Amino acid sequence: MPSFVIAIAVLIKGYAQPGDGFSAGVIAAMGVLLQYIAFGFEKVEEDLPVRHAAWLATGGLALALVTVFGPPLLGYPILTHFPRPGEPVIHFGLLAIHTAVLFDVGVFLLVLGFSVSALRWIAQAGREVEA
Repeated sequence: MPSFVIAIAVLIKGYAQPGDGFSAGVIAAMGVLLQYIAFGFEKVEEDLPVRHAAWLATGGLALALVTVFGPPLLGYPILTHFPRPGEPVIHFGLLAIHTAVLFDVGVFLLVLGFSVSALRWIAQAGREVEA
């Protein structure tokens, strides 16, 4: 789906700016919403792993919380980024991997999982009303 490609691009390209994980999660969730509108509940349930969205949200929340509250366990303030300034950074292509990226990925998974769970719940309730 093109919306997932755009969401990943937003997540990766703008990781240094606040809100990119959230924006990417909303874009991906809107892609799932369009699938529900275009193909209906049964087809989306069959083709996409939407029934696991709550686990995705839980994993995203856990990743974000570990990123936020992990540094105090090592004696650093909350939301301390690693590697520290002046230390070498691991690169994956042009993407610099550091804890800000992990936090954005956690927010992305949380927003996507929660939004898709809510959409699935609404679609399922609408289906029961029709029956």
